[in-house]
Amino acid sequence: MIDRFDGEYFFLSNFSASPFRINYVLFPTMEHYFQANKADNQNDYLHIAYAHAPGEAKRLGRKIQLRPDWEKIKDNVMLTGLRKKFEDPELRSLLLATGDEELVEGNYWGDTYWGVCNGVGQNKLGKLLMQVREEIKNNA
Repeated sequence: MIDRFDGEYFFLSNFSASPFRINYVLFPTMEHYFQANKADNQNDYLHIAYAHAPGEAKRLGRKIQLRPDWEKIKDNVMLTGLRKKFEDPELRSLLLATGDEELVEGNYWGDTYWGVCNGVGQNKLGKLLMQVREEIKNNA
């Protein structure tokens, strides 16, 4: 089991550099993409997309007016971004190299939706990463 997305597995983190383009916008990391998609208006969307660092994108994403359908679409937003992130051949290769390991986004900041903290959590990010890994394997 891979239970932390740091060190050699930092590439699995939404904070890792993984530039990709969607709808003419270049997102430097998954965090930029995910947080920008929370926005209820174009100005906030672009402000977050072009934030200096993923931590700044996350902070900005906590201060904006959320789009009304956010809770319904957030998992699909994450999945769309992960699929795009792992189109990169190097990142795809690293993801495939995790084999059949269970991927768990262990954290200390209390995120029990996307990850697991102190043994508690839904690990949605880990599950979506494993889904993308299987999709890549099946399409290879």
